[in-house]
Amino acid sequence: MKLQTERLILRPWQDTDAADLYEYAKDERVGPIAGWPVHTSIEESAEIIRTVFNMPEVYAVVLKENGRAVGCIGILMGENSNFKISEQEGEIGYWIGVPYWGQGLIPEAVREVMRHAFETMQLKALWCGYFANNAQSQIAQSKCGFRHHHTEENKYNPFLQDYRTEHISRITAEQWLALPKKQA
Repeated sequence: MKLQTERLILRPWQDTDAADLYEYAKDERVGPIAGWPVHTSIEESAEIIRTVFNMPEVYAVVLKENGRAVGCIGILMGENSNFKISEQEGEIGYWIGVPYWGQGLIPEAVREVMRHAFETMQLKALWCGYFANNAQSQIAQSKCGFRHHHTEENKYNPFLQDYRTEHISRITAEQWLALPKKQA
């Protein structure tokens, strides 16, 4: 499956994306704030593509202008989610490389994934989380209509083996339909 926005193509990850993935995932400002360790080699990034990113509804965020993968977005369904949600709900997760922060690309990608989730997949609700001190993610979720649902304190993160505070947001299909068209 391939999704498109004005500036982006959202498509499955390919082995040939390993160098692009490594370029952005090696930056210490990206992974740890999202809850995963920095990548240490192109080979590690290739392995992540083959294992972690090789799932339905996980997409490379690719710039239309040059075809480079600069981030990742996906929907984790039901029991694959980090939250206790039904099989008719999904969790959206995302990140983007530092050079592309502040350009509105992640909200653009999230809105398209939301459209796909609600219109094509017929999901009932979408969830999204961000760790304390990740203001960029909080802003992106708010721009897309997600509303704070609850906060989990002292949540164990197995990827970095630490404990964090996670703020969890949610939007239902009905709330999404009620958003102004520009926001949805």
